[in-house]
Amino acid sequence: MTDVPDPVRELYPFLYEEEASADRAPGAGLAGEVARSTREKVAEITALRQRIADEWGPWIADCAMRMAERFAAGGRLFAFGNGGSSTDAQGLVTTFLHPPAGVLRDAVPLPALSLTSDAAVVTALSNDVGFDVVFARQLAAFGRRGDIAVGLSTSGGSANVVRALEEAAGRGMLTVALAGHDGGRLAGLDGLGHLIVVPSSSVHRIQEAQTTVYHALWELTQQALRATRTERGGVR
Repeated sequence: MTDVPDPVRELYPFLYEEEASADRAPGAGLAGEVARSTREKVAEITALRQRIADEWGPWIADCAMRMAERFAAGGRLFAFGNGGSSTDAQGLVTTFLHPPAGVLRDAVPLPALSLTSDAAVVTALSNDVGFDVVFARQLAAFGRRGDIAVGLSTSGGSANVVRALEEAAGRGMLTVALAGHDGGRLAGLDGLGHLIVVPSSSVHRIQEAQTTVYHALWELTQQALRATRTERGGVR
């Protein structure tokens, strides 16, 4: 195990330590360190989520209201990101399109599409044009005024996410970005409607917190839509 990269050792040092005592039960030291590491990580993400709620709560609520307005007028949601953020984009879309059972009464499916899901389109655009446009080109084809574009980036600097949000803004779409660190390039992007920044340098904690943010956006959007239906007499 001497060739294990340093970053792995830094995350899980206890995996590479010798047992401190010869009479310790086999595996007891490792199990204890795993439990301690788990508690620390749970405490970190809990504190981070609370910080986001305190600092970004009003922005998240306002963003959800704007999203509800677009959905009520027939708008659609497009989500995109790279790597783990690609998976999160797909999770976000699944939540909006197929509401989780038992979470909200009268939750309705909402039109949503992940721009990372079609491997043929993504690889064709990457090979023939350039990876920077894999999302922007799709929005140019599918997006229309009144739709919603949600870009996810842990660094806030993903060129293809930035290009896509610029394309979406130019087409009159509502633009939403979830970023980490200090927001990166997205923090200075002209025309960006909503930016929610997870203030952390850990990719793991950023992605965990962003999952919480988009679930909060979904729930608040559903509540706003329900209120609209009630005002129009659609819900008794």
